[in-house]
Amino acid sequence: MSQIKQFFGKYASLAEDRWDEFRARLTRRMRWNDPLQIIPYRTYGTTHRMYVKGRVLEDKKIAAAADKDTVLNNIINMYKRFESDEVPGASLKIMVQDEEHVISTDKEGYFVLKISPLTPIINESLWHKIPVELVDAPIPFQKGLIAEAEVMIPPPDAEYGIISDIDDTIVRTGATNLLAMGRTTFLNNAKTRLPFPGVAEFYKALQLGRNGKRNNPVFYVSSSPWNLYDLLVDFLDLNKIPQGPLLLRDFGFDHKKTDGDHMDHKLHEIEQILAAYPHLQFVLIGDSGQEDPAIYREVVKRCPGRILAIYIRDVQLPDRAKIATGIADALTADEVEMIIVQNSLAAAEHALAAGLILSHTIPIVEEDKKQDEGETPGKDEAEVVG
Repeated sequence: MSQIKQFFGKYASLAEDRWDEFRARLTRRMRWNDPLQIIPYRTYGTTHRMYVKGRVLEDKKIAAAADKDTVLNNIINMYKRFESDEVPGASLKIMVQDEEHVISTDKEGYFVLKISPLTPIINESLWHKIPVELVDAPIPFQKGLIAEAEVMIPPPDAEYGIISDIDDTIVRTGATNLLAMGRTTFLNNAKTRLPFPGVAEFYKALQLGRNGKRNNPVFYVSSSPWNLYDLLVDFLDLNKIPQGPLLLRDFGFDHKKTDGDHMDHKLHEIEQILAAYPHLQFVLIGDSGQEDPAIYREVVKRCPGRILAIYIRDVQLPDRAKIATGIADALTADEVEMIIVQNSLAAAEHALAAGLILSHTIPIVEEDKKQDEGETPGKDEAEVVG
């Protein structure tokens, strides 16, 4: 099966490349392109090493999510996300600490710049803004196009990090059911997707940590495609879930990309995060619907002593729950607790008992859970404060 997948992936990728080349030549000749846009992704680093990542695309004018959006509006916006017009061979100027770097986009319009500044970054806040300017492109573009990349650099007093899945961990998507997941993805927007009750305040409590300084870094590792990046960022922001780098996957026919599965992608990204911060331990959060328990077990095996606790949301599938419970039992030999929880409040109560969060955050998580479930009004009134 894997050989068949590689065969079709290889030739589908070649066909996609040829089509992109033809379309690019035609666009240049006829000057048909839309205005260009730089989409910088939230990334992470340290005071001595970081990376900036993003993409240059034609601007499809995807409308901001609104409560009044119809299903048709959502389908049109989703079509625009996946029918992206990449800009390969574009040149960008990135300024870090008065150092100028120039990088070009690849055939899919992506750019990644790894930076080791000559002068270490002054780390006074969790997030650092870096200007990214488009200086050249193979098709006409508006001069002076600049975007701001955001790089998260945990301060020295960060106590631990948090790495979380998204689908069926933060938001209900039905990732184990392709039809249900497709319906959630294509028929909804950032405003009509709803988080699991209590998620926002539980994650805020973890970010707040034991010292109450709100300096613990949060990372989101998902197998969702980069095409959904703007939707996921808007979803997190609208629901006041802590900001963090989103580490997604490319969507396309490239056999080198389709070969890597869900587990490989997540393991790679999590190991990269742990390697970047060898002094930090981490809390892992996922769900029982797919492979999160097995992935996190492998992380514990490969990175002993680095994981403080694992929280797995039970998606109410008995077979999956049985697998997750078996993995949790096996992890006791590694002295790592994997807790299977029904809701965010149960996870928060364990985190309090484990000394990961402050006691005053528990009633706030509980109130947030009630508001999300519609038991009490005033979603915007309950906030974790340090």
